[in-house]
Amino acid sequence: MNRFHHHLILGILVGILSLYGSTSLFALPSIFPSPNSATTETYFGDAAAPIPARPLAAVTTTPQDQDNKIQSVDSSSTSNTTVAAEAAQTLNTSQHDNHTLPGTVIPSGSDCRVYTFPIDGDIMPAQQRLVTKCLAEAREQKADLVVIRMNTYGGLVNVADSIRTMILNYPIPIWVYIDNQAASAGALIALAADRIYMRPGGSIGAASVVDQNGRPMPDKFQSFMRATMRATAESHGKVIDRIENGDTIRRWWRDPQLAEAMVGRTLADSTTVNVLTFTASEAVQNHFSEGTASSLDEALAQGAVTTYTLTEYRPTTLDRLLAWLMNPVVQGIFVMMIVGGIYFELQSPGIGFALVVAILGAVLYFAPLYLEGVAQNWELILFIIGLVLLAVEIFVLPGFGIAGIAGIVAIVLGLSFAAIDNDLLRHLPTGEITIGWILQPILVVIIATTAALVGGLLLSKRFLTGTTPLQRKVVLTAEMDPKQGYVSHPSVASDLVGRTARVAAVLRPSGRISLDGTYYDAIAEEGQFIPRGRQVTITRFEGGIAYCTAKEEATDH
Repeated sequence: MNRFHHHLILGILVGILSLYGSTSLFALPSIFPSPNSATTETYFGDAAAPIPARPLAAVTTTPQDQDNKIQSVDSSSTSNTTVAAEAAQTLNTSQHDNHTLPGTVIPSGSDCRVYTFPIDGDIMPAQQRLVTKCLAEAREQKADLVVIRMNTYGGLVNVADSIRTMILNYPIPIWVYIDNQAASAGALIALAADRIYMRPGGSIGAASVVDQNGRPMPDKFQSFMRATMRATAESHGKVIDRIENGDTIRRWWRDPQLAEAMVGRTLADSTTVNVLTFTASEAVQNHFSEGTASSLDEALAQGAVTTYTLTEYRPTTLDRLLAWLMNPVVQGIFVMMIVGGIYFELQSPGIGFALVVAILGAVLYFAPLYLEGVAQNWELILFIIGLVLLAVEIFVLPGFGIAGIAGIVAIVLGLSFAAIDNDLLRHLPTGEITIGWILQPILVVIIATTAALVGGLLLSKRFLTGTTPLQRKVVLTAEMDPKQGYVSHPSVASDLVGRTARVAAVLRPSGRISLDGTYYDAIAEEGQFIPRGRQVTITRFEGGIAYCTAKEEATDH
């Protein structure tokens, strides 16, 4: 093929591209917004580059806004009902690349099985454990759809990212119903869901990474969050927006540009600006929500789920019991039982009621923390080592020294760190949580221990020296009066000294003697060995013991 043929083929290709360049089949990706399309292809290079404005009719921007922050959303002509109707119409008429929109529910039976559970409060490790448990339960029940009821102002980034990953990899469609707020980490979790519905007055966005005091973190953290938001939005792919003049116009199901804008931009002084947050109506118009619904039933209806069986996660009796046992006040009582029981047990010999109370307190303290995955093995081992060191100090080593101090420190640290979620410790260097998270359980243990010791001293003094009715029921107060026969040894008349007795048990040199039918403990003087049956002379009585000497036997000559 000569040079002329090459030029001819190239000319034909250019002509074809010029004729069909607006169609999706031959459209070339561009980083510049097209005024004739509902959206643009998006390519991200430098994270600090400004975000191109998304040319939606509902978004008004100005050329002076270099960061293209959304200035206003015109919703005066569109009520919530109209927005919801348009969203439902879009869902019913649009088609995904594989002819299925994200989050489309395909019931396995006549009724759609819907499983729902809440994510509210701070996004912490406890929420991650709840999501793991509920998603596993939904699969066991063979649910066709999972709906998360969300109301949160955010939380830890790594926990939110773990929940996001679970949602993205879940085989069953997951919807999020934002009952009020989905801010910060909540926005990331909601973005991972296949569909989002919002209550009127709700909002989503403001996903900048901040520390515990609300100060923005350095751009290293913000860059990671921007990429995570983009990746989460891109994971849902593209859908057909409309067909115009025979041309198929596609758009992102969740626009990565707007997802990144929810994190904002970091300036040179590490401040974050132009952070994007959507209201319920703005989210619908910008395809970050499929509808505005006043209830979960209304949200399901907008998603074409009309006949369904709803299973709502409710804490079981065990869950409520564990939550009550993990209350800081109740945990303080358990610590008092442990310390007080050990103290009272050391005051009385043998194994008694106080030791049972201490063991019961330890079981009630550690068991719920273990079941919830908060306590680890090393914390229980540290607690046991502390008890052993304290016992060594009391029963083996004299005085109170290193072993005793080390034992007390080990006990306090074991009890304290058992109540601290170890996943939180990694966030101390970054400033996402403050030292207060660590000090709180330590202070609970210290205060409870001090109260137990002081209370133990006061109660023991009152019980041991007082005469209260309770004391007479729990403490032995009987006195051994000598007049009633409580004596260490029987008193012996002095006239027994010098009398002759018979050895009843061999004296070697201690044994027993018999005198006038009464037996006495006896010791032979000077360590003599006196056989049974020999006669002895009592020389003295001391401490109830008769000291005697062997009486010489008469001999025949």
